[in-house]
Amino acid sequence: MGKININTAEKKRKLMTLTGVGEAKAQSIIAYREEHGGFQSIEELMQIEGIKEGVFNKIKEDITI
Repeated sequence: MGKININTAEKKRKLMTLTGVGEAKAQSIIAYREEHGGFQSIEELMQIEGIKEGVFNKIKEDITI
């Protein structure tokens, strides 16, 4: 499986396949990127409530921008 682009991925098909990302976090990712015009770095994902270093470290190898 290739890396998931957090700026374009759909909620159910892609984002929710990431470890530790359920429906609420997937929706928060989409809301954040709509509000901020997309992510500038994968580390910016940690600005989302519920996604801190632990979750980020589990998924950082699986995501891209």
